[in-house]
Amino acid sequence: MTFAAETSAMPDAVRVLGMVAAAALAAAALLLPGARGRAIAMLAALVVTPMILVAEIWDTPQLAGVRDQPGVAVATVAAGLMILGALAALMARRPGLLAALAVGALPFRVPVEAGGATANLLVPLYLVIGAGALAWVVPRLRGGREDEPPQANRRLEQLLAAAVVLYALQSAYSADVAKALEQVVFFYVPFALLFALLRDLEWTPRRVRACLGVLGGLALIFVAIGFVEYATRHLLLNPKVIFSNQVEEYFRVNSLFFDPNIYGRFLALVMLCLSAVLLWGRRPRDVGLTVATLVVLWGGLVLTLSQSSFAALLAGLLVLAALRFPGRRALAGAVAVIVVGVIVVLAFPGTLRLDLGSTASIDNATSGRFALMRGGLELARDRPLTGWGAGSFQREYRRRQNTTSERAVSASHTIPITIAAEQGLIGLAVYLALLAAVLGRLLRGAAGWPARAVLAAGLVAVVVHTWLYAAFLEDPMTWTLLGVGVAMARHRRLWPPEDEAPIAASAAAPPGAQRSPAPARS
Repeated sequence: MTFAAETSAMPDAVRVLGMVAAAALAAAALLLPGARGRAIAMLAALVVTPMILVAEIWDTPQLAGVRDQPGVAVATVAAGLMILGALAALMARRPGLLAALAVGALPFRVPVEAGGATANLLVPLYLVIGAGALAWVVPRLRGGREDEPPQANRRLEQLLAAAVVLYALQSAYSADVAKALEQVVFFYVPFALLFALLRDLEWTPRRVRACLGVLGGLALIFVAIGFVEYATRHLLLNPKVIFSNQVEEYFRVNSLFFDPNIYGRFLALVMLCLSAVLLWGRRPRDVGLTVATLVVLWGGLVLTLSQSSFAALLAGLLVLAALRFPGRRALAGAVAVIVVGVIVVLAFPGTLRLDLGSTASIDNATSGRFALMRGGLELARDRPLTGWGAGSFQREYRRRQNTTSERAVSASHTIPITIAAEQGLIGLAVYLALLAAVLGRLLRGAAGWPARAVLAAGLVAVVVHTWLYAAFLEDPMTWTLLGVGVAMARHRRLWPPEDEAPIAASAAAPPGAQRSPAPARS
């Protein structure tokens, strides 16, 4: 996605200063000790970030109508603010609505054309984040509420803030400042605010049931659309995938997602939620409904042909098994799965179209990822300490490989390599420290608590997916799992013991079959 155009009137220095300011405000919203200070920082981030975006694309043809008819632009902005304010007022009265709407908006991307390119933006999620932030900010600025952030999570939050600010700073020497600006404006800053909102929300079992019900319902709808696509051999979205299906022997579906891999990641995470029902559930009806739903979702996942999603699902299932069963049994299962995988690769390479002695064969079997990884490692080797700058992978890879922009991609499909190439050892150290803090926070104490086990397994699945595809902090699902996970760890008293059916069962069970939640504060 190259949303920002070369037609931008902003000098690179101004772009960098804007990014650093927005990133610093997002970091302050995570770290400041008082609720009022965090509210001011969050409100400032809500104002500054759209201003940077508008300044970046102001000279594009798509905004010609806005420049020529300022009255229409003012009326449009006013209408948008009214909608945002109405939604914020509703969330202020019903805080649980933020959770359900945020989870429901996660999958939906809207194609927006500007600057000569089309970007698939999470417009519904941005609306939810903006309204949720206003609902959180206003009462704290009025002085009605003064709550403190959870001190136990400070190290994780400090590393998240450091990752966001460091990325903005390292755009200063990037060959593609516009790409870095996109990442900061569309992903890092709004998703950091999303994390702050979800972290400070009290996640009662009832709220989690509602969110999982939304995820389960959406997954079934998406899979149904994918089945129709496969049956008709006609995709609804993404011309690149449509073209690939025309020239390849196989046919991949992406439902309402623009990328089969992102679609597969979503299905894998929902399947992990349902798998918890099989591991912790006691009621036969829940188990039966779960098995039926898993079969349907598995069919949808198979049609994506997403290697990274299969790997993510397997990794998440191993984590769930390790948290559910004694260590030796889980370890034995993991070893068995690995052994079977190695045997398949070594004994049946022809089935996988894989020649272990040929790098070209390996590259073809991994859909071009091997060559991208190798190119990324070469970039990292040339500038090991600081890298080539935030957002620079595509341009530097194209320059080194002497290839066209159509063949170059924005990342190496392996997040650690992308970070090493763009941000060097400095960025890689922050990434590894963040990964250790995240996994430690979500895995510690999760055994015996189904809801927390699902979040930990989901986070591990996302991490594995990013090692084979892309988008770690650029994916709102990462920030959502983190926000809910740290909040849930803080409010452990709200969660049922191991001998109760997990709340994840509501993703498979119809509303009438759900049990009444245990009394808890709303």
